[in-house]
Amino acid sequence: MTLKPIADLATPALLLDEARLDRNIARMDARMKSLGVRLRPHIKTAKSAEVYARALDGAVGVTVSTLAEADYAFERGVSDILYAVGVAPGKIERAAALRASGADLILTVDSLDGARAVAAKGEAANDKIPVVIEIDSDDHRAGVKPLSGAARGIAGFLAQSKGAHFRGLMTHAGGSYECRSVEAIRAVAEKERRAVVDTAAMLKADGIACDIVSVGSTPTATFGETFDGVSEVRVGVYMFQDLVMAGLGVCAVDDIAISVLTSVIGFQADKNWLITDGGWMALSRDRGAAAFPVDYGYGLVCDERGAPLDDLIVAACNQEHGIVARRGGGALDPSRFPIGRLLRILPNHACATASQFEAYDVVGADGAIKARYPRLRGW
Repeated sequence: MTLKPIADLATPALLLDEARLDRNIARMDARMKSLGVRLRPHIKTAKSAEVYARALDGAVGVTVSTLAEADYAFERGVSDILYAVGVAPGKIERAAALRASGADLILTVDSLDGARAVAAKGEAANDKIPVVIEIDSDDHRAGVKPLSGAARGIAGFLAQSKGAHFRGLMTHAGGSYECRSVEAIRAVAEKERRAVVDTAAMLKADGIACDIVSVGSTPTATFGETFDGVSEVRVGVYMFQDLVMAGLGVCAVDDIAISVLTSVIGFQADKNWLITDGGWMALSRDRGAAAFPVDYGYGLVCDERGAPLDDLIVAACNQEHGIVARRGGGALDPSRFPIGRLLRILPNHACATASQFEAYDVVGADGAIKARYPRLRGW
């Protein structure tokens, strides 16, 4: 792609700052290496091989949230794939077909019924489908309790099954997003680690080995003090970071690698509002930063180069209109924001915002657009 200025893009557009992306990836890679644990990057945030391939050196494989991501990754040369969402029975046929084509696809269950469904399909396909059990380490969402009879029963069934191969345990400390201090995140990280490590020890005492002991969230990966007994760490949003991660202290605002380029299309003087063409169809409706001391509305407003503008936020959104105002109110000078001025909006939740677009326009070190990376969409 020929280099072109940002001003030549049609708005709204999804920008990816290449230098910030590479810096974020390098930081996490160095941290995991220093702690002696390998990464299994989650591609649900990037959904683009041109992006996540930068994180694969030394990785055990990738993590996916959809079978579309699994297909995509396998087609682009990654065979070791963990599908880290409890598999619906109706999706097992598709997963088995992907395995038959050569992918080492690992499925996740958190019930005996789910395990039986996978095993039945594996036996019918003359395959032993690898499975991990999801452990609920913090009452956040799915999974069986650590050290539970349920975990023991599912593992015992899978270990004896003709159509499944028990690989181990995984958990996700989603509760880390609700923390309000580094100390709290460290405590969650240790709870996350112990949930799977202790359960693996229980199963080992039963004669059932866990070769996968998997944890993962960007906050706990960033602040966890030890990963002893863990075989891999799954993280995804770390590649881009976002305002929620900044609110947690995981990153600085100037680490956020994606933004939405918008144009000023109006000014409501009596309300001190700027109107842009970046509504919730571009930014998403995610308001994750609202729970933190600094509320960024629907996104933090920056200039064309990506530097935050005073205390401007996207205070409200309609489908195709973004309403920009000062946090807490206050006058705006319309002469600073003529019709057509470009603004960049940093997102609350990188995954949700990126999912609104079909491609990234990649910003190089000189501020010009140097490439366009397509994104995968769908399930």
